[in-house]
Amino acid sequence: MKTPYLIVAVVLIVAGIMGLAYGGFTYNKETQAAKLGPLELTITEKETVNIPVWAGVASILAGAGVLALPLMKQQVK
Repeated sequence: MKTPYLIVAVVLIVAGIMGLAYGGFTYNKETQAAKLGPLELTITEKETVNIPVWAGVASILAGAGVLALPLMKQQVK
């Protein structure tokens, strides 16, 4: 099996599993609310990104497909 296929497959499978396990991720977003001369007012907001279940399952299936593709090509020859 070629290494690029293996790397892509593992990344897709791991991403899918993590998406199913965590369901999303959060990050902090800083916005500048006001600037009055030398004074700056910044607001830090917590943003959440939800990952749909179908996206996690699709990622796992795509990774399995990438793993199976070279094996299927070998059997055809």
